[in-house]
Amino acid sequence: MKTALIIGVAGQDGSYLARLLLEKGYRVVGTSRDAQVSPFHNLVRLGVRDCVETDSMAVNDFRSVIQVLKRVQPDEIYNLAGQSSVGLSFDQPVETFESIGIGVLNLLEGVRFLEIPARIYNAGSSECFGNANGQASDEKTPFRPRSPYAMAKAAAFWAVTNYREAYNIFACSGILFNHESPLRPGRFVTRKIIRAACRIACGHKEKLFLGNIDIQRDWGWAPDYVDAMWRMLQQPVPDDFVIATGKTCALEDFVRLAFSQLRLNWKDHVESRSELLRPTDIMVSRANPAKAESVLDWRATCDVEDVVRLMVASEKKSLSDAGM
Repeated sequence: MKTALIIGVAGQDGSYLARLLLEKGYRVVGTSRDAQVSPFHNLVRLGVRDCVETDSMAVNDFRSVIQVLKRVQPDEIYNLAGQSSVGLSFDQPVETFESIGIGVLNLLEGVRFLEIPARIYNAGSSECFGNANGQASDEKTPFRPRSPYAMAKAAAFWAVTNYREAYNIFACSGILFNHESPLRPGRFVTRKIIRAACRIACGHKEKLFLGNIDIQRDWGWAPDYVDAMWRMLQQPVPDDFVIATGKTCALEDFVRLAFSQLRLNWKDHVESRSELLRPTDIMVSRANPAKAESVLDWRATCDVEDVVRLMVASEKKSLSDAGM
């Protein structure tokens, strides 16, 4: 039985990955900053909380990382920890960089120092590409980060590359484009849209306030993307991969799809607010996931319409269960 260590197991990706690995027969150990008090709501929601061992780890504390690595002795490590909101990174740039950039460096150095023969997956981000002039980004596209979050992810990516080349550690990064699910926190724009649309459909008198709805993104389904993470660590040699659907649509289209699922006209319920605009943003994000398809035999099973439909169905059920 292989042992997998998921750093940041409480989040969307960590919870779906835990479920996937358990289905594959792994022993799964997951960490959060304080596992003794964390409710692990997402693991509970997926019905796997009792099957996942948990431990506390602060990724920006090298001693904490070393202690967990010694105890767990993992075969595979999935680093999904760190501040995950692009918007919030403008307000918390130092915390964002420490939790992502320093966190990855601590993990890599810990594996090297302890000589643990583990394979490492690092969660990269399409935000690193910045504005690519509308071109589809692949593994050879230069990074031009436009947020503190993207800066931190870029630094982590190059740390992984350096340790792979300098110390022959099996470490790779998945450069994931946007991927959503009902487990997304409410501060993320996709969940914010779905939640507001469903509440309005239930009769609540409210408006949905958004920033720039002209931005374009590649939105996929999170359970698809954790499968790609696992596939990367099963390869004979470590490498980095762009993971995406290959289809891009505007945020306005995402809004329209969500409201139309509920037979509502989005224009009656949505307003743009200048105070919700980011200091810098990416206008168009496009992806070329051809390498993942050819090497990993991976492709997205859901496009943006599927994602919206699945998220709306889940939100409606949650509201119904709550008596709304």
